[in-house]
Amino acid sequence: MLSSLRRIFVESWLGRVMVIGVFLAFIGFGAGNIINFMGTGNDVAAKIGSDEITTMSLDEQLRKSLPDITKRIGVSNPAQIPPYVGQQAAYQSLNQLIQRQELILASQHSDIRVPDSAIRDEVFSVPAFHNAAGTFDRTLFNAVLSSNNMTEQGFLKLVHNDLAIRAVLQPVELGAGSSSTVARYLADYGLQTRVVDFLRIPFSDFQPPAQPSEAVLHRYYSNHPWLFQLPEYRHARIVVISPETIAKSITVEDKLLQRAYDGQKSHYNVPETRDVQIITLNNQDEAAKLAAMWKNGTDWVGMQAASKGSASVEMSGIRPSAIPSEALASAIFASPVSQIDGPVKTEAGWAIFRVLKIIPPKNTSFEQARAEILEQYRTAKAPQLISERSRQLQDVIASNGLDTIPSDIGAVAAAGSLDAQGNTQDKEPAPLPASGKLRAAIIQKIFSVKKGEQPNLIEGPDNSWYAVQVDEVTPARPRTFEQARQDVLSAWQSDMMRQAANKHATDVYLAAQQKGGVSAASDSPSVVKNASFSRSAPNSAIPQDLMALLMHMKAGQSAMTENDDSFIIATVTKVYQPQSDKNVVAMQNIRQSLARSNADDLASSYVNALVKKSPPQINNQAVAAVINALGFGGNTQR
Repeated sequence: MLSSLRRIFVESWLGRVMVIGVFLAFIGFGAGNIINFMGTGNDVAAKIGSDEITTMSLDEQLRKSLPDITKRIGVSNPAQIPPYVGQQAAYQSLNQLIQRQELILASQHSDIRVPDSAIRDEVFSVPAFHNAAGTFDRTLFNAVLSSNNMTEQGFLKLVHNDLAIRAVLQPVELGAGSSSTVARYLADYGLQTRVVDFLRIPFSDFQPPAQPSEAVLHRYYSNHPWLFQLPEYRHARIVVISPETIAKSITVEDKLLQRAYDGQKSHYNVPETRDVQIITLNNQDEAAKLAAMWKNGTDWVGMQAASKGSASVEMSGIRPSAIPSEALASAIFASPVSQIDGPVKTEAGWAIFRVLKIIPPKNTSFEQARAEILEQYRTAKAPQLISERSRQLQDVIASNGLDTIPSDIGAVAAAGSLDAQGNTQDKEPAPLPASGKLRAAIIQKIFSVKKGEQPNLIEGPDNSWYAVQVDEVTPARPRTFEQARQDVLSAWQSDMMRQAANKHATDVYLAAQQKGGVSAASDSPSVVKNASFSRSAPNSAIPQDLMALLMHMKAGQSAMTENDDSFIIATVTKVYQPQSDKNVVAMQNIRQSLARSNADDLASSYVNALVKKSPPQINNQAVAAVINALGFGGNTQR
């Protein structure tokens, strides 16, 4: 709670959180019939004074938290969350709502007034409401609110409350400071620096032994059976829905695209522009003198130095309308490239200039721009549809499994066999409808579910959802020696090369211990000397685990470690402590971090004081109804 409060309420959810779901959309496993206990009299979960927190608000807040809880406890879908975890999450969600309401009440008691201009500026800054030109688009604004079942009045109230909460918390946080003593201690810890010499000994530096006997290969094959077997293959059906898959399903009428094109004509129809260097002076004679210098070969840097105290600018892609003087604009757009012109009388004085480049006009017709505008619209619209479409997909899967996936919601289905590395039996990457982290998550899921297990829609990375069902499992099985002979030979040779590298590295390590360092123990030109690192400034050339080991060693001590392809021997040659007081940047960063942490503590304490001053009345029966509606049940009395 120390830092989450500020992240939720202060650090502009408008710019970050809102775009991914603050529109009160039900996130998780579908809204269903919104809430099935309304009308029972238990529609108020808590009261703070005369203000109420409804069960609907609690239901929404709790549903938003379920995907994160699902990931955190390692289950595949919210239905598998244990009841006690769901009950705890319900009261945590209620606590968040109470804290927010306490802050809103505090802003009202403090008579904080949020001007309309501040609300307008905040709304206009939201990227979700920007068109392709990067400006606020009323049509897009209405579409976003409509797709999230939200009224403009309700949304503006959220914005108003958020700004009011910031106005309450920010003065509290401004009272936070940081201890210079603690900052210096932390800086000393982070800046402590070690200098090391190290030698990397790759396995590949050693030649494999001569061709072994068949008896040696047979023995190696028998001792390493896990290396020489066909992997387990699973045939799975998969469905994926993400902003990328949804985008391809979005259709837009040409009249809307035409409207977007008309609103961006200045973007698609660019007049001639020019790159130009301009110097403006107050005196005509001085301007003429500088123009003569320029014409005689003085470069731009020299001209800027000669015109010190005057305005000298270099402008790229400038249009006539961007030049404040009509006379200067006419002169610039009549001048050829590289010619020194002027002085020209302007409202600001006398100008001399040189045109560096002329960029011809560019006119893009609607037909030429249509594909780009459609792609921009789809990209902006798709993330707003993911909640609704994923709920539709979940309802379909719950009713019919993966047999009847609708073609109009943007889901993509696939089926096939693959191993745990995501490859087909032909050793090619399986054509899954996903890439990166989502692909890895799907493969992991395929090899963790049981054959025939009912599919569930699972939230994946990057605002995606997926479901898998395994139809068939082909267990891993050994290959015969004859089938695996070439792989046995390759594995044996690799093992022998590693053993040879290990022996040589061990000899160097032992010599380093006796002679005082790896540089004295080896005359190899591959020894890297005087590589330094600290906790605050790691060295990318040194493996992370080796740095962690060396960080606790004294000067003169050596260590040896192994990674995937080599052994590494390192010796700490020097340990020194930079003076933190002289490292202004490090001290500033640490003090800022401390101040931020203290500010979080102050904000948390302030909100806790508000709760104590105006304690909420919690309706445990209503909370229990929300918990039961989501299937967590059990004893919820507190």
